[in-house]
Amino acid sequence: MNRINNKKIIGTLSLSLFSATLLHATNGDNLIGVGTKARGMGGAGIGLSRCAESTLQNPALITCTRGTSISFGGTIFMPDVSAKMGQAPSKESDADLSIIPGVVISQKLDENWFLGIGMWGTAGMGVDYRDAAQTPQDSGNMHMVTNLQLMQFGVTAAYRVNNFGIAFTPILQYGALDINYQGFDGKNVGDGVAQDLGFGFNIGGYYDLANGLTLGAVYKSKIDMEYKHQLSRATQPFVDFGIFPQAMGDHLEQPSEIGVGLGYEFENHTVALDYKQIQWSDAKGYKEFGWDDQDVFSVGYQYKQDKWAFRVGYNHADNPITEKQSGPAVIAPGNYAQAGGNALNLFNLLGFPATVEDHYTIGGGYDFSKNFSVDFAYVYAPETTTTMKTIVGLNPQTHDLYTGDSSVTHSQSSVSVELSYRFY
Repeated sequence: MNRINNKKIIGTLSLSLFSATLLHATNGDNLIGVGTKARGMGGAGIGLSRCAESTLQNPALITCTRGTSISFGGTIFMPDVSAKMGQAPSKESDADLSIIPGVVISQKLDENWFLGIGMWGTAGMGVDYRDAAQTPQDSGNMHMVTNLQLMQFGVTAAYRVNNFGIAFTPILQYGALDINYQGFDGKNVGDGVAQDLGFGFNIGGYYDLANGLTLGAVYKSKIDMEYKHQLSRATQPFVDFGIFPQAMGDHLEQPSEIGVGLGYEFENHTVALDYKQIQWSDAKGYKEFGWDDQDVFSVGYQYKQDKWAFRVGYNHADNPITEKQSGPAVIAPGNYAQAGGNALNLFNLLGFPATVEDHYTIGGGYDFSKNFSVDFAYVYAPETTTTMKTIVGLNPQTHDLYTGDSSVTHSQSSVSVELSYRFY
């Protein structure tokens, strides 16, 4: 192991506290799909119309609504994350359960105009190491307890003419962020929950080729969020100890997305294929920590017979985090990536291990009547182990800290249920 300056490492470890406020979700901090039918088909749905549920993916596709369509339900999200710093024992986060709700309504106004209203959780997780074992040689992951929750509200206006549709959805996003941890001096750090509202929009469109094939496209804008006294307070030690030229701001911006998809229906079969790019490298907060844009590929299949539907799918997105090398302590303001790669690695690897890449999904549904149906989905992301050079511990005699290899093991599973009712 390499011995490095104690003050610099204390600042570096403080960054890990900030990092834990972020989410352990799927494609970065985004769910692979919002809506149970989509989640059962690998998250695909940009080119596949699902009436009210389409409000969440491509709002233009709510135009399949014949009268009024209502869908409500939620996802039980269960990540399994454990971290091992150097030779210290691995510790498992107790933040292993999150409930993510969603409800959407679509209404046909006339032959051309449609209205949609939705409220849905896009993500919600954190870490909980409050009960982690702690010794003079082992910080117990500094007993980090953190939580970030995001929920969106949107109203869609969709217009259809012939085989073409387009829609616009203004978005109001609510976010809450809380950070608590124990420093090496034994003092607890935390400023309570910070909340904010942010505004953005979604634009969707589609073209129906009238042979069972539909092409869709969607754009989601950035949504800037400011969590006062959270991120700046957590990163200020980098300035105090010479790691960073300035503290980070309190902005954590949900990135913009652009996507295209197709849906093909023939007889009892439906196939959906999506591609989208999540632009982390241009979002406040994420770009300071060196996140790369993600290319996300989703494919899904549905077989429907009488009242039953069966769905399977697959979703893949490369890890947006890459290992950073440490550079000089004093550089241009804002260039955090070159200031201390070990600090960023600790943040990205231990605090926010968005490391899962593959997701396998299965789902189904049953129509109790022409008006009422129930759908369910199960998503599984296999375990991954990622290793990078980070801070690994403190020498209690010399008060020096050391660098070495740290690893994080991460897997996910989730169950989604949705009830739908249609008025004709």
